Amino acid sequence: MAHVHTHAHDGSRRRLLLSIGLNLLISVAEIVGGLLSGSLALLSDAVHNLNDTASLGVSYVARRLTRRQPNARKTFGYRRAEIVGAFVNLVTLVVIALFLVKEAIDRLLAPRPIDAPVMLTVATIGLVANVLTAALLHRDAHESLNIRSAFLHIVSDAVSSVAVILGGIAILLQGAYWVDPVITIGIAVYIAFLSLKLLRQTTHILMEGTPENLDPRHIAADLRQMAHVRDVHHVHIWQLDEHHLAFEAHVVVDEADLPRMEQIKRALKQRLREQYGIGHVTLEFESHPCCEEASAPPCHDPLPARR
Repeated sequence: MAHVHTHAHDGSRRRLLLSIGLNLLISVAEIVGGLLSGSLALLSDAVHNLNDTASLGVSYVARRLTRRQPNARKTFGYRRAEIVGAFVNLVTLVVIALFLVKEAIDRLLAPRPIDAPVMLTVATIGLVANVLTAALLHRDAHESLNIRSAFLHIVSDAVSSVAVILGGIAILLQGAYWVDPVITIGIAVYIAFLSLKLLRQTTHILMEGTPENLDPRHIAADLRQMAHVRDVHHVHIWQLDEHHLAFEAHVVVDEADLPRMEQIKRALKQRLREQYGIGHVTLEFESHPCCEEASAPPCHDPLPARR
């Protein structure tokens, strides 16, 4: 199984490298085309594409890091490298979107002539290359938030290439130069809209937030129903990355049940793994709840209801 996973991982990295090469070629072509044609929309697409190349590079490095084994300084290993990569990619996209809006407004106030045939030719080449890149990354995007963020870059750039092509046609037929900055603003808004949802998800993981589909109160109540368990409190659930969940809690049992503590622990871990998909579990057993001490917090953490 590990052998199959290694081959899949290697295939994913090869597809990433090929995608990086394609996007670098697109970026150079669109920068040259944008300068020759005078099209801000084409230049904005080029900047977006250059960021795509960088984001794919970040994704590639992150994928390699995740294969490193845990060590004394990184006891959880490098599982979060892909989440950090996704966060960097998405923040960069939002910054680029804001920059494009500013540049488009300046261009609306001071329109400039545009060479529509050059704009159309380069945008079409960019669209074809983006579609090829998206096809390369599509399968891996379902398995990794990091690759999904890079895939989002490519899809949004393909959409922006379509918009640039339509704008080039309008300029060619009608001489409507104002279309170019308007399309740029549309591209920027689209980029920001698609980025913010994934950015919220990556930030939630980095802040060690509780996974959206799990409720600590419900899980604690479920565990309290198990044999020999008097109470479960100080519950914490977080994500090591998008696929690995971690859980820790204090478990209260009667003193008479302490000799069977390992049996109880195995049963609790099995329930957490099978019922909630939680693989990394840390349990502290008590015969007297720690919250009975004068300085201790209440046994049942005051967790607010989900909003």
